[in-house]
Amino acid sequence: MKKLNIIFFLAISLKLSAQTNYVQYAKPIIGTEKMGHTYPGATVPFGAVQLSPDTDTIPYAYQGKYTGTVYKYCAGYQYDDPTIVGFSHTHFSGTGHSDLGDFLIMPTTGKLHLNPGTEDHPENGYRSKFSHENELAEPNYYKVKLDDHNITAELTTTTRVGYHQYTFPKSDQAHIILDLMHGIYNYDEKNVWTFVRVENDSTVVGYRQTSGWARTRTVYFAIKFSKSFKSYGSKDYSPKVPYRGFWGKFDQTKNFPDLAGKQLRMYFDFDTQDGEKIDIKFALSPVSTLNALENMKVETPNWNFNEIKNKGQAQWQKEFERVQVNMISKADMVNFYTAMYHAFITPTVYTDVNGHYKGLDQNVHLADGFINYTTFSLWDTYRALHPLFNLIQPGRNNDMVKSMMAHYDQSVLHMLPVWSNSANDDWCMSGYHSVSVITDAIMKGIYTGNANRALDACVATANHRSYEGIGDYIDNGYISAERNGTSVSSTLEYAYDDWCIAQLAKKLNRQDIYETFSKRAQNWKNVYDKSIGFMRPKLSDGSFKKEYDVLQTDGQGFIEGNAWNYSLYVPQDPATLISMMGGSKKFVPHLDSLFTMHLPDEFFEHTEDITREGIIGNYVHGNEPAHHVAYLYNWTDQPWKTQSTIRMILKKQYHNGADGLGGNDDCGQMSAWYIFSSLGFYPVAPGSNEYALGTPTVVNAKLNLENGKTLTVTAKNQSEKNVYVRKVTYNGKTLSKPFISFEQLVAGGDLVFEMSAKPNK
Repeated sequence: MKKLNIIFFLAISLKLSAQTNYVQYAKPIIGTEKMGHTYPGATVPFGAVQLSPDTDTIPYAYQGKYTGTVYKYCAGYQYDDPTIVGFSHTHFSGTGHSDLGDFLIMPTTGKLHLNPGTEDHPENGYRSKFSHENELAEPNYYKVKLDDHNITAELTTTTRVGYHQYTFPKSDQAHIILDLMHGIYNYDEKNVWTFVRVENDSTVVGYRQTSGWARTRTVYFAIKFSKSFKSYGSKDYSPKVPYRGFWGKFDQTKNFPDLAGKQLRMYFDFDTQDGEKIDIKFALSPVSTLNALENMKVETPNWNFNEIKNKGQAQWQKEFERVQVNMISKADMVNFYTAMYHAFITPTVYTDVNGHYKGLDQNVHLADGFINYTTFSLWDTYRALHPLFNLIQPGRNNDMVKSMMAHYDQSVLHMLPVWSNSANDDWCMSGYHSVSVITDAIMKGIYTGNANRALDACVATANHRSYEGIGDYIDNGYISAERNGTSVSSTLEYAYDDWCIAQLAKKLNRQDIYETFSKRAQNWKNVYDKSIGFMRPKLSDGSFKKEYDVLQTDGQGFIEGNAWNYSLYVPQDPATLISMMGGSKKFVPHLDSLFTMHLPDEFFEHTEDITREGIIGNYVHGNEPAHHVAYLYNWTDQPWKTQSTIRMILKKQYHNGADGLGGNDDCGQMSAWYIFSSLGFYPVAPGSNEYALGTPTVVNAKLNLENGKTLTVTAKNQSEKNVYVRKVTYNGKTLSKPFISFEQLVAGGDLVFEMSAKPNK
């Protein structure tokens, strides 16, 4: 597997207050993942358009079998690749599965090619060689020279519009290719239907329907060229079908304005002078071509590339300034603002400028009083990303919860989202963690909707018996191993989500629900085997599965983790877990060994999403189930071990430059963990208003909260060696326990850590 090696620096400076001692600029790295799942293109915060280069066309399947190589291309881009295929408008950031890659644009010169060619022979297609020496990425800006065509490509965006600028050489054979077949995780039948309408010599509209990770996905588009094309044409690569109607009366390959098919590619011809720029506005809509045109008109009324670029960079500047930090080193500064950048890419806006969006019922809805969002990777992001939003993006998170409620209202299954993508639920991963996000937002006073309706939606989702073992879980208190391949991890995750429901019910004085779900929240105990001290698959007869390996992931009842990591997954009740595992005397050495033991390659060598760099001992930071475990020392008699362990993880799993993350960022979860941990506190159990304290890596930080308050974090005697915390004060008062509340944080004030080279025992 190729290693991602992205070293693009965001050139925008952080214009922080002159009164502070903050470093005046940081250059976050756009793509840092080991697995290559972060794209290096242009986007604004939470933008519906993520305009980025794609470097190959590896299919999801070849001759009916999965193509393992495609996993590297979850975001479409691989730094090691020598060619660029083109620039598509939608991408996922840091996911371990993929889709999207809609509407690829590629400028070319010379002989017209309508196929992409190959990496070895790009001259046989429209792709081009490129050099990283001629490549630049900044917030909302990407630039590269396409060597084979002598064209400079520049990209920028608004929320709903991709703006291209191509500088051509002198040519009477200049082309712009529109590949409507292209996609990420593509396969032969993924494109269901494509429609294109050429309105005039500079305007094109249409839509594409796909069936991939999102089963019923339709994206509408509108294109405007800054220069009229002299001619255009198309080729339909659709397989032959028995009936094609009577469209054969027309020559649809040249200058024909009404096109439809499953597999279409188009070209637009121009004559260009040396150094001539052709701009393209490419607007998207989930609803209609008319809405795409309106999105374009509102967001890009003029032909001014630099204006669009600068506005987008100003948006990023505003987001970066939510948290202003000074850190020990420049490398740490880069890591911090890289994490900020990644955390503010998703979820993505899924609403047109007029408030319209496509609902889960595939009908058009009006977002009344909120912005509708999609791209909810909830198995990952409930842990830290949405809790981070509650602290520094509460307005957006309120809209995100309202989007989840709209999803529920439109669901014929009467379920909240599991993995939301473009008016679909992809049903990826386990648990029903929208419950966690909703509960956390209500408990913290973020959600402005009807809290009782939200609770009802949570209960309905948790009682959907036909979904992934829920009926078995309700009846028996656990999911039996015979019925579900992730029986243990799903049981543990359901128990946590049920605890969230209980907390919400208690807040809303719904006593019957509180009692029912408090009891269900104890179900994690049913899969704990005291004889071995690990969670273990249980059979339907009540006995534990005999053949069992606590180091193995596959076939052991877990998803993306083994028994060592998942046996520590009781975030809602660490004290009871520690007691059941023998108290601090036994638990602390057990937790120590998680980070110090050696996990042989055989236990992860066939796992796509984990490499050795994402593992510390047997702790797999590159996957999320154990993201809270370093903070569990706070519930023991040795809380200082949380401090040294967190500092160690920060140094080993987040790097400045090539392969900067030890695993997939998973729509911002890895980055949100970094932000919280660098500030010195972490939400072990979202749904609780309590944060566990750790060890900050900031020298000082200023959080500019939306309520107008300011929270400052200061680490006295901060250094690389002073990883331990001798004392913590909040507004001058010493904290007697290693915890702080949400209410304290949002009230603003001064959180001060006194650092030391020795633990305070």
